[in-house]
Amino acid sequence: MNNQYKPVIAVTMGDPAGIGPEIVVKALTDDEVRRLTRSVAIGDSRALAEAARIAGIGARVNSLTEPYVDSFDENAINAIDMKNVSSNKINAGLIDGECGKAAYEYIVKSIELALAGVVKAVATAPVNKESLQAGGINFIGHTEIFGELTGVEDPLTMFETRGMRIFFLTRHVSLRKACDMITAERVIDYVKRCDEALRQLGIQSGTIAIAGLNPHSGEHGLFGTEEMDAIEPAVRELRRLGYDAVGPVSADSVFHQALMGRYACVLSLYHDQGHIAAKTLDFERTISITCGMPILRTSVDHGTAYDIAGKNIASPVSMIEAILVAAKYAGA
Repeated sequence: MNNQYKPVIAVTMGDPAGIGPEIVVKALTDDEVRRLTRSVAIGDSRALAEAARIAGIGARVNSLTEPYVDSFDENAINAIDMKNVSSNKINAGLIDGECGKAAYEYIVKSIELALAGVVKAVATAPVNKESLQAGGINFIGHTEIFGELTGVEDPLTMFETRGMRIFFLTRHVSLRKACDMITAERVIDYVKRCDEALRQLGIQSGTIAIAGLNPHSGEHGLFGTEEMDAIEPAVRELRRLGYDAVGPVSADSVFHQALMGRYACVLSLYHDQGHIAAKTLDFERTISITCGMPILRTSVDHGTAYDIAGKNIASPVSMIEAILVAAKYAGA
């Protein structure tokens, strides 16, 4: 692919004390990533160079200067060096406020570049909630940071793996609370937002399936009434409004049917319902896409893995996939 047509993807380094530096340097030297993108790490050049040394990667780290694309080196690991980590203070595998603050600053820079149009999309390596808090950053994770800094109150999370797409009606709440949040009004609102998000990604048609909550979607009230009380009325109203929505579709079959191409996406009703389906199918290639923002952001769906940080055993597959998915949708 001609360099001028390759999308420029910003790749945040994540928590310097986690596996982020390792999976980023491995991903940025991957043949497919290099063939299809011009990916730029946002992090600390010394930390990236040390990760490359540990991983046995011979490519040098090229610290970019503005305008960043002009100083891009096809044969190097290209990085925007934030110089915000004391290299002699990085203790792999430990919670550290300096690392948490640094990880936050990489995200801020990536958003700045994406909003300015310098990069087409952002792919993020993992951060650690405790390190963020220790660094005085009062966010619990990426989605909240991206939402706040892009002015979007409630960004949508979409998982994609092997072409199967999953949105979430509720996420980081207890199962009891998630059940209480399943209302017709919420389902209608989320399906409308899912439809808009799909269109932003270039997916102009296809059925949105709403998963059932209870076994066999409640069997008309035998095993619960949430489907009759909330989902069925919502689907009737959505179809009246012209949305191609169906449901409730029993959760033990809806994800398989989506994988087979019957649905453009599934609206999962709670966190684990969709997570289990995606991660069982392909844990490493389950990619999180934050939708409904003025910029495109993809992410690995694993944590900082402190227990293996700095040991050259972290798999870069999810990071590679996050970059490639970002490139896939960057031109939508």
